[in-house]
Amino acid sequence: METTTPETQEEAKPAKKKKVHESAVKLSKATKRFGDKLAVDDLTLNIRAGWVYGLIGPNGAGKTTTFSMLAGYLEPTSGTVEVLGFSSRSVDELRGRLGVLPQDALLPALDRVGELLIHLSRLQDVPHTKAISMARDALREVGGLDWWDMRCGALSHGMAKRVALAQALLGEPDVVLLDEPTAGLDPRVAYDVRQLVKGLKGKCTVIISSHNLQELEEVCDAAAILDHGKLIASGTIAELTSASEEIHVRVGRTPRAQQAPPLPLDAIRAIPGVTRYEYDEERRDLGVFFDRKQADAETIIGQVLWVLLNAQVRISSVTKGRGLEQRVMDLTDD
Repeated sequence: METTTPETQEEAKPAKKKKVHESAVKLSKATKRFGDKLAVDDLTLNIRAGWVYGLIGPNGAGKTTTFSMLAGYLEPTSGTVEVLGFSSRSVDELRGRLGVLPQDALLPALDRVGELLIHLSRLQDVPHTKAISMARDALREVGGLDWWDMRCGALSHGMAKRVALAQALLGEPDVVLLDEPTAGLDPRVAYDVRQLVKGLKGKCTVIISSHNLQELEEVCDAAAILDHGKLIASGTIAELTSASEEIHVRVGRTPRAQQAPPLPLDAIRAIPGVTRYEYDEERRDLGVFFDRKQADAETIIGQVLWVLLNAQVRISSVTKGRGLEQRVMDLTDD
């Protein structure tokens, strides 16, 4: 007669089937008040599964409150917040499917790293043997397997941040929320974290709240810009930066012994598809705007550079769009 133990009974539990949703996260008219203060105002977002999505805005924009509603820490005053088709407060349904890295997460100082990650895996109803492998896989993914037996209190800030990131990745969740994941990290570690996030594209949905706009422009597929609790703009990074509608050329300085050639602005305006141009003499920035139905950015770049080089204009750099940082400054400027 075959006998079973509590452990083997745990192992025999059927794996939960994961629903597949085209939209991983939906907020519909989500509003959050704290007394008389309106922190988030009628926010509607639809975040596609597999995207890396940024939450952007200045201090007081409502990013942290929105993040907390997505994580299930806060309930909206009105409206709905759904993750994978469930209310974000549905703990049982989202257990193991939603990973969260809060900005100021503190690890228990006396716990050993491996023991902590195993314990957190067990809280997802994972059998003990599988919890060990899950913990090791997550720690390996953040480059911290050597820290398995270290106490959390002995970790450096960067190491602790990566352990906290590992707990958010336990079990390959469908949605991962990251609040300022590279804040306070040295450049090397921050670079490694960005590469890790890029590697998650298509595997799960990642939502990042951050003040580092260059970082978000590098890793995100799309983003929402918030200000004073309201949605100011949302879309793909190309749409937000107008990368498909304008290019910017930084004109190089002419050596003192030479006379700067005049910019061939009429010739640039005559390029097919170009609708207008702007030149900021102080910043030496030439903005060329075009109709994306007639030409793409790469074609416009090639033709503008040809015109400028033939006119012997020195060129320092070329970019598509204004850059996310400049766009946010334009949209949130009081």
